[in-house]
Parts: sequence; structure tokens; C-alpha cells
Amino acid sequence: MGTYIDGLVETRAAGGAWEMEVDLLDFDLWKARDARECLFGYGGSLGVERPLFDRRGWPEDACDEVPKESGELNHSHSYATWAEIAAVDWAAPLCDSPDGNRLGEWRTGPDGQLVLDDVVWAPADVLDAAEQLFGEDLFPSEWPPGGEVRLNGAVYRPVVLTAAMFVPPEGSWAPVWAAMRALAAEYGDENVRLVVWFG
Repeated sequence: MGTYIDGLVETRAAGGAWEMEVDLLDFDLWKARDARECLFGYGGSLGVERPLFDRRGWPEDACDEVPKESGELNHSHSYATWAEIAAVDWAAPLCDSPDGNRLGEWRTGPDGQLVLDDVVWAPADVLDAAEQLFGEDLFPSEWPPGGEVRLNGAVYRPVVLTAAMFVPPEGSWAPVWAAMRALAAEYGDENVRLVVWFG
């Protein structure tokens, strides 16, 4: 069945209490496991070491619509203000070393340069080619420095995971950021806050 993300965006008028503005369920984020792991440290299978807003709990002054208890349907709360989200370096590494099972798949872009096209679970044929190339069966994180495999028009390289890989600017979270940005223009960056929980 799986676990779903729930939450809301709230705002605070000058000197006032926080009030709900947007229901996160309106954005159909559902089970975006890898994104929620990168953002909030819950779920997924990436093994992220430094999620951006890791399970902070619920803010004590959160609006009434935020459940102030932890149970089967409301757990692993976290939050972030628009000021914090706007300041994120999305390309910063979330781990200290390359992923052990995933590879960056690089392809030729419109300008002829290689660009990161996807981050994929290491395909068996790529691992076979790597074993022939490097002389032993290695996880991607064990490939020699600068090691890469060229196969079927793509170049595969070990990658250190970043938030941008799983929460890209144009991805499923873009409408959430747009809504928060618009609210921040009215209320101020510190007065717009995303609160999430899982269940």
C-alpha cells in the first residue's frame, strides 16, 4: 500500500498566528519516494545522508490544521520556510561518496556536449561492461577515479546524489515552489512555511 505525503503551506501576517493557505494534497505528489527522501529524510531507497529538511517535527506554532501528534497516519513531520527553500543549493551533494547502485547516464545534448540525462539503477549490461573494462566485478562506487562505461550511445559514470537529480526545478514540486514564492511576495520569505507529514 505504501506511505503518502501530506501537508500544507501556511502563512503568517505581521505579528500574527500561522494560517493554512494551500493543501499539499492539491499538488498530487503522492508517493514521490526519492524526492521526499531528499527533502525530508523519509522513505525512498537512496540512502541520502543529509536530507535538506530532515524530520524536524512539527513547528510548535503551526496552524490548527497541522496534526500535533504522531500516529499511523501522521508521522515523520518536517517543515521549511520559503527563505530556507529559496536558499537551497540543489546541486550540493547529499552524500559523502558515489552511490553504490546507481549511475549517471550521460547523453549528448543539443550543443554536442555530454549532459546528465538520468540517474538509473546500474543496468546489468553496463556492470558487465565495467567488469571487462576494470578487470573485476565492482559496485559503481568502487569504480576507479574517472571510470566510465560507454554503451549504446550513453556514457555511464558513478554519481554523488544531489537534490536536483530527484527534485528538479521543472519537476513535480515546481508548483509547490511557485505557490510559496507567490505567497512570499505578499507575506515575506520567513512568513511562508511548508509543513509535511506522512501516513
